Amino acid sequence: MSTKMMIELFGYLGSALVVVSMLMTSVMKLRIINTIGSVIFAIYALIIRSYPTALMNLFLVGINIYHMLRLRNTEKHFDMLELPPEDEYLAYLLTYYRNDISKYFPDFSEDETAGASFIRLICCDSVAAGIFAAAENGRELKVLLDYSLPVYRDCSVGTYLYGRLREQGFDRVTCESRTKEHIEYLKKMGFKRETGDRFVMDLR
Repeated sequence: MSTKMMIELFGYLGSALVVVSMLMTSVMKLRIINTIGSVIFAIYALIIRSYPTALMNLFLVGINIYHMLRLRNTEKHFDMLELPPEDEYLAYLLTYYRNDISKYFPDFSEDETAGASFIRLICCDSVAAGIFAAAENGRELKVLLDYSLPVYRDCSVGTYLYGRLREQGFDRVTCESRTKEHIEYLKKMGFKRETGDRFVMDLR
């Protein structure tokens, strides 16, 4: 492969990352991927001596870094509200996000909330950010649904939620999962694989 071809592919890589970043639902992920793409494209522009393009992409890098620092320094205030299974707003959220929920909980249906004895709506600065539904068995919770809305999918909702369950009177949380993304999330939260698709978190 010639040097010219390698340089062209390098430029295409930068362009592809910038485009892919626009598909991200998480603002932080969008900024990170866009920054990487802009850096690569700026280097490509310098190599081919397209200085206006390089300057524009360097400005984009600076703008992204500025906004990422603001996002990291913005303190989020979470609250956890108890909801009854028949709550209308809960039904609305489950219906509205049904397709997205099915990606992570393919076996979940809205009917399951009727059998959930522990349902919480997690809010971030008074806005709905996550839904948690579980069945109680003494001091143990079996997770039926642990869903974060797309814009809050940075593990902050889960970190807040699982940090509060101990004070709610629980010692142990179990969850079954077969989806790769959800399993990765469970591991980040501190769950350990017990057997097969079953994961366990010890809160003690």
